[in-house]
Amino acid sequence: MKPTPELPFLLAGPILRKSTAEELVFWLVTSRPLEGQFVLHHEPDHGVVFQENLRHCHQIQVGTRCFVTLAHFKHHFPTDVALSYEFETQLGPLSELNPHLLYKDEEKLTFKISTKADYVLHGSCRNPHHPSKDALVSIDTKLATQSLDERPDMLVMSGDQIYADHVAGPMLDVILQTIDMLGLPSESFSDAPIDSAEALYAHPDCFYGRDKILPHYVDDGSLLTKFFPKRHVPIFSSRENENHLITFAEFFAMYILVWSPTLWPCLNLTRLLDKAFAHNGKTLSPKWQQQWREEKHILEDFIQGLPQVHRLFAHVPTYMIFDDHDVTDDWNLTVGWEKAAYSNPFSNRIIGNGLIAYWLCQGWGNEPNNFNDEFLSVALNYLKSPTEQHQDDFIRYLYSFERWHFTIHTSPKVVVLDTRTRRWRSESRMNKPSGLMDWEALIEFQQELMHQDKVIVVSAAPMFGVKFIEALQKGMTTLGQPLVIDAENWMAHPGSANTLLSIFTHTKTPTNFVILSGDVHYSFAYDIKLRFRRSSPNIYQITSSGFKNQFPEPLLAVCDHMDRLLYSPRSLLNFLTKRKRLKIKKRDPNTEGVRRLVNTSAIGELKLDDHGKPLRISILTGDGKEIDFPPIKEK
Repeated sequence: MKPTPELPFLLAGPILRKSTAEELVFWLVTSRPLEGQFVLHHEPDHGVVFQENLRHCHQIQVGTRCFVTLAHFKHHFPTDVALSYEFETQLGPLSELNPHLLYKDEEKLTFKISTKADYVLHGSCRNPHHPSKDALVSIDTKLATQSLDERPDMLVMSGDQIYADHVAGPMLDVILQTIDMLGLPSESFSDAPIDSAEALYAHPDCFYGRDKILPHYVDDGSLLTKFFPKRHVPIFSSRENENHLITFAEFFAMYILVWSPTLWPCLNLTRLLDKAFAHNGKTLSPKWQQQWREEKHILEDFIQGLPQVHRLFAHVPTYMIFDDHDVTDDWNLTVGWEKAAYSNPFSNRIIGNGLIAYWLCQGWGNEPNNFNDEFLSVALNYLKSPTEQHQDDFIRYLYSFERWHFTIHTSPKVVVLDTRTRRWRSESRMNKPSGLMDWEALIEFQQELMHQDKVIVVSAAPMFGVKFIEALQKGMTTLGQPLVIDAENWMAHPGSANTLLSIFTHTKTPTNFVILSGDVHYSFAYDIKLRFRRSSPNIYQITSSGFKNQFPEPLLAVCDHMDRLLYSPRSLLNFLTKRKRLKIKKRDPNTEGVRRLVNTSAIGELKLDDHGKPLRISILTGDGKEIDFPPIKEK
């Protein structure tokens, strides 16, 4: 048996987060308290621009051997010039300890603080065990060939950075090993089939059987069915939740494992196989054993790409916002879903655990100023002393928190929306989809747009989706089954749809309006104008999804064909939809055939001119192929 390698000092990061002329933010995780200096240099003369002792940074001990540092530096930093940085730690410079972080011919980690956002990388949906190639690896390969001046201004990840509800068996096993290795906190549960994290990890159904552990609710049914026996219905609607993450430690460990390669040599990916697929007296069925083998094969390829993903995050300012899979599938989809989920102590805790991990690993670094002393006090009460009371207090606080959205003050301004926690709930039916943002949130959004001539808006879900697919979603909602095909789109709720459309038709709407979105697992681009208006703003909807995920075929081919057939710009059916005031033209990708929906893992690349209009809309696939969506030629 091979000896287990020594626990690495650097577990994850440094991830370059918020980067402005006044603030620099880095996120990293270490196995010991981080000591030393942060040093910022001007390239190429290597003159010191800024330095600060790391003891002034926020540092939180999450486990016995796990420390999260948010390095938030404030200074007047030089912009639009070549810079380099180094964390000079007690064990030496991080880039010397982890040379895979450096590009060829680099001595230190280089980056730039851009005042512009005219070259933006974007996308979503990174599922480690999906068989497609990881597009984050492809873009890092491209960056390795670029000069610093040519690099993107930022990377925006618009949701599903992890898949908490859809976890591979081998991944869950190494998550549990990580929890043990780092001494991550335990927790206790009430009104659940298990009473503690340890009981969960030792449960015979821990692997490929968590759907039996996850909470259910009693469905009272409709008037027609109320005389039949009550049905126990799963609260969580994911169709592949056999390994759903449950504890805070599990959620947190997954972030480390999908963002960094450093801990993987200490883990045994084949541990379940080595134990003949037996866990606490229960042997996995042949079906799950076969699935485990398939997942392991894909994960091995995923792990091979992690050094490049690690390097990418260290060089490009990276911003993130949640979508549902960061917590659980269909999170807050309907009032009925919310009522069932938040009234059950077990599901309430699971969702809260996902949100704690999201804040710690994603949300905090987007805009640290959104999280004031009161927020940090409640957070630290739990993280320093993870009692059941402190955990419940923090989760309760997070559920009332309304500052997950943020704005990046570049030119154009980048407005990143929270489409998950401030929903416009349906008042007519419990199982009718909620609006993605409520009235107050939409009015705040509108204020961000006022007096701007150009803007980029980031929405997890497309504001203007594929109309034929939206029609299918509406049909399932009418049948009372919104969860069947994820009936989540901006047009599904009349209040939010009409308010959103009013924002676009407002006279003070920016002249050039770019919408970046993901979520759907395919890529497309639309040019949008207001009907019956001489001076319409230019609206561009650009969807890139997913980094490592795809839509099922041949279903997407059918939907693509039907959408072209039924909802062309001149189709009268458009006047029966909520977006009848808009004329939507669909860009054709430069691929063979007539399909407009590109079904491959990819990352979006957007280049804008000085007026905020797209110069180039393209995607880079996981296989390294570039696909363009050229401008539509006017007839």
